[in-house]
Amino acid sequence: MPPTSSDSIAFAASAAAPNRWRAWLARLRPAPVGIDSKELARAVAGAGIGILLAALFSRLLSGHGAATAWLVAPLGASAVLVFAVPASPLAQPWSVLGGNTLAALVGIACANWIPDPALAAAVAVALAIGLMIRLRCLHPPGGASALLMVLTHTTDFGFALFPVLVNSVLLVLAGMAYNSLTGRPYPRGEAAAPQGPHPVGSHFTAADLDKALEHYNQVLDISRGDLQALLEGAEMAAYQRHLGALRCADVMSPDPIAVQFGTPLREAWELMRRRQVKALPVTDRAQRIAGIVTMADFMRHADLDQHEGLGERLRALLRASGITHTDKPEVVGQIMTRKVRVASSNRPIAELIPVFSEGGHHHIPIIDEVGKLVGIITQTDLVRALYRAVRP
Repeated sequence: MPPTSSDSIAFAASAAAPNRWRAWLARLRPAPVGIDSKELARAVAGAGIGILLAALFSRLLSGHGAATAWLVAPLGASAVLVFAVPASPLAQPWSVLGGNTLAALVGIACANWIPDPALAAAVAVALAIGLMIRLRCLHPPGGASALLMVLTHTTDFGFALFPVLVNSVLLVLAGMAYNSLTGRPYPRGEAAAPQGPHPVGSHFTAADLDKALEHYNQVLDISRGDLQALLEGAEMAAYQRHLGALRCADVMSPDPIAVQFGTPLREAWELMRRRQVKALPVTDRAQRIAGIVTMADFMRHADLDQHEGLGERLRALLRASGITHTDKPEVVGQIMTRKVRVASSNRPIAELIPVFSEGGHHHIPIIDEVGKLVGIITQTDLVRALYRAVRP
């Protein structure tokens, strides 16, 4: 008896169930922490030093040795943030001080006013989270501070000042010193949104990031500035990966039109107009670069600054004088630019970007290994290569 459609659906559902379980279990697998052994050692040593300093000074300030509490357990969780992830918004000084202290005050209030410890614990943690978010001092150990006050039935509001606030201040001071000495800026202020055009290769702007964060609508354990820097860094890495493999030979216009030193000006001008190019390499008989002649060279010798009669002066420049001795330029070699920036055909195209963007160049002749002209790269060629490298 052939299978019915309901049998097929049941079989597909039974086959999909294990896949869904495997996918769900895979989400439980922890992702690797992306730091090297040096950073691991830095964080471990910092946390140990920070807790040791906070404990020693707090015990000294208590004046009673072990008879009174002088160190609170949530400080260990604060040390994880301050020394292992000092760039996190949750680890910044105000988050540590405000989060731990305000949450402790909330926990003490609940311990005083709510008789049932279970209800007091729930209310304390919930109120502490809301208060920390509203006051911009969200700090996960703050939830533990609020809970600790309830579980130990601490009713003295002074406990929030000592040891909670004093512990937090000492830890933050240790974090400022240690992180700065080990190359991790702390505190880490929120970077201002960059002004002006976004980086080359970037497909998003600061406004796009703000819109995405608004849509995400969840707390991120990374500052907005760091997130933008990471995304732009990833895009730049992809941009360099695509563009870095390109050589001048891959981008250049091969077999460019060239003229020689003795080419008459009218012939060079008509060649540029006919081929719709703005520059012509000037070569010797061995096809080596001797200079370059551009539209700007023609305009300069026609006295571009004087607008009236420019056309007539240009025609006079192009018109051959017919005499053997004259001060008037007659051939390309007399008006060309002699100092020419060239590049080899196997040079990475990425190295020419600053030449075009900052050096004011518009045309770069390309030569082979023996110095012969084999191509030319214009701004249009470079823009086309950039577009191909960064397009989605």
